[in-house]
Amino acid sequence: MTDIRISKLAKLLVNYSLRLKKGDTFMIQSKTACAPLVKEVYKEALIAGAHPMVFTNLEDLNEIFYKYGSDEQLSYVAPYSIDLIKNVDAFLSIWGEYNTKSLTNIDPARMKIRSQALGEYNKIYMERIGNGSLRWCGTEFPTNGCAMDAEMSLSEYEDFVYGAGHIDADDPVAHWKKVHDEQERLVEILNTKSEFEVISKDTHLKLSTKGRTWENCDGRVNFPDGEIFTSPVEESINGYIRYTYPAIYGGREVEDIRLTFKDGKVVDAKASKGEDYLLQMLDVDKGSRYVGEFAIGTNYDIQRFTKNILFDEKIGGTIHIAIGAGMIECGGKNISSIHWDMICDMKDGGEIFADGELIYKDGKFTI
Repeated sequence: MTDIRISKLAKLLVNYSLRLKKGDTFMIQSKTACAPLVKEVYKEALIAGAHPMVFTNLEDLNEIFYKYGSDEQLSYVAPYSIDLIKNVDAFLSIWGEYNTKSLTNIDPARMKIRSQALGEYNKIYMERIGNGSLRWCGTEFPTNGCAMDAEMSLSEYEDFVYGAGHIDADDPVAHWKKVHDEQERLVEILNTKSEFEVISKDTHLKLSTKGRTWENCDGRVNFPDGEIFTSPVEESINGYIRYTYPAIYGGREVEDIRLTFKDGKVVDAKASKGEDYLLQMLDVDKGSRYVGEFAIGTNYDIQRFTKNILFDEKIGGTIHIAIGAGMIECGGKNISSIHWDMICDMKDGGEIFADGELIYKDGKFTI
């Protein structure tokens, strides 16, 4: 018997997040571990009159690809995948794996080759999300692999995942509409500011958002959601930051990251674990040492780190500053084949000033 929460999530994703309608071409991308949610979404998409296409990657294929693929094969991007991302109306990424550590021992240089090869695909993808021609959403299906990362049993992790999205509520959509309204007030204020200063433990950054806008994340692009973000002026960031939690990208974990910025560019980078991988990713392309996103997590129903960026970047009382591709919908101009979110806890003495005014302290807005 299907968990009723899976059915409720599928209905919400199709009708609220992606707003599927008759005739839409709709791509679903997932791993085999996510099959129960894939089937429910597929059914709801058909009911909505869309044309769903499912692309399911067998577990361990990525590991085999990186271990045995030649440099030429790592650099190959199938033309049909470019055509799809150019033309599909809606795209759902469903994340969840049996083994989240399958790429831990892959040579970072090989992952760098693949990231560089996907540059055109990611550029088109980001541009279409930014201009609104592609409706995209990313979500999580709870698996044993992810539950182990979060140090929970599977049933505990299921409760965490569905609880973060308020799927247990009688009307989850009503909750996310309320989130929209609360965050819209903050966005309207932030859109009147231009110079920001971020202060926390081992962190002091200054950046500008002049000419940029803030985005209200209310469950349409990520689910669950709960953040507001912008894309800073690329050359404006100066100072240093120490990220509180491990940063995970491409299945690799990097701990205690410290970055120093000068005129927008990372000029020094250190990590206590995974530093070689961090440095490889920073040199993927010309844009990978610049910041693409400055965001504030607002989901106070998420209060524990689970090694899953979908949830971790939303933790109420944190910020995340991502290196790589800028957010075009906010006016961001940085182009990169990577976008790596890294999280800093602000709950113990953290402060954010906007145009000299204290607007955020100890993990909460003061405006």
